[in-house]
Amino acid sequence: MELYYSFSVLIVLASLFAYINHRFLKLPPTIGIMLIAIIASIIVRVAGNRIFPETSEELISLISGFDFTEVLMNAMLNFLLFAGAIHINFANLKEQYLPVITFSTISVVISTFVIAGIVYYVSGLFGIEITFIYCLLFGALISPTDPIAVLGILKKTNVPKSLETKIAGESLFNDGVAVVLFAVILQLAQSPSTEFTAGTVAWLLAEEAIGGLLLGVVLGFTASKAIKKIDDYIISVLITISVVMGGHLIAQAMHISGPLTMVAAGILIGNYGKKVAMSPITKDYLNKFWELIDEILNAILFLFIGFELLLIPNIESYWAISTVTIFIVLFARLLSIWLPSIIIPFKEKFSRGTIAILVWGGLRGGVSIALALSVGSGAHKELILEMTYFVVVFSVIVQGLTVGRLTKRALA
Repeated sequence: MELYYSFSVLIVLASLFAYINHRFLKLPPTIGIMLIAIIASIIVRVAGNRIFPETSEELISLISGFDFTEVLMNAMLNFLLFAGAIHINFANLKEQYLPVITFSTISVVISTFVIAGIVYYVSGLFGIEITFIYCLLFGALISPTDPIAVLGILKKTNVPKSLETKIAGESLFNDGVAVVLFAVILQLAQSPSTEFTAGTVAWLLAEEAIGGLLLGVVLGFTASKAIKKIDDYIISVLITISVVMGGHLIAQAMHISGPLTMVAAGILIGNYGKKVAMSPITKDYLNKFWELIDEILNAILFLFIGFELLLIPNIESYWAISTVTIFIVLFARLLSIWLPSIIIPFKEKFSRGTIAILVWGGLRGGVSIALALSVGSGAHKELILEMTYFVVVFSVIVQGLTVGRLTKRALA
């Protein structure tokens, strides 16, 4: 009953905020919902106890009692990644495979270490003591671009197809690398006696990534074959739901990447499955179903991101370094794109405009906040959470609202 009550309140608020945004603000849905939730959170924090104390207390209790990390990483993310991947054109992805692989692996590692090094130095200037391992932890959780935020914003912009594939493909694939890096660094931070070599970390990354991709291919191929033997759009949709939910359970049991499993399964069903296994009516219903799931879950997710402001106890404590961190993350993103672009022989040379779009279009979102919340209680959790929140809010609102205009100017 508690879970049903929580979801009921979130759905009601998400629909109310979506309505207000559509009628009055007319912003992209995810940005509008998040912005209204942030404003509501500020009102609750500033005047809630004086104006409506009981309602404020209930809302704070609801948000703090909601295990955002568990719900996002083990439930919503699987559906959202599959919903995004099922619309990815494999031919376009294949054409851009080298940039996608590079930016989702090498770039994540570069960004992690650059952010860690600068944050470690800057924190001393602000009189904040934080160990380098926790700076590295922050670098790992904030470096991956968020597929949910990126795909949601790209729908509303006129980014060229090749660029869109690079940004979307990178955001879909880099979660596996980032989550493994984060898990290894977190274990080192919490258990310093644990020993990890470069070979161990590389093996973990390979096991998670390759295992996840292979499982996704098997699930996508099997589901496509099953759909081909029937002509029923209801059962076909049900099969894809079972791929997401059952696939996550299998990936968890095998200790491989669930996100990459969903991406691979979605791409295979969205390309091979739609081409050889589905009638036009099944394809139409499947597309509409997953578009609807995508929109609903995105609304709930960005509503919750907005309300995460209520979980930061003393936001005034680290506002200065958190603001500076926004520019640190953008600088690290620039280096992580620019360095590979001048070293690796890509088919097409990256212009300044292309690099600018890749940097500004690399949005951060719910995945980073979920990872920050998963850090155990300690001296640095509040700092990491606040820096993460500042970067995510700036990324979604400022970068998300301006990436379309930047694209027009950069490619003019």
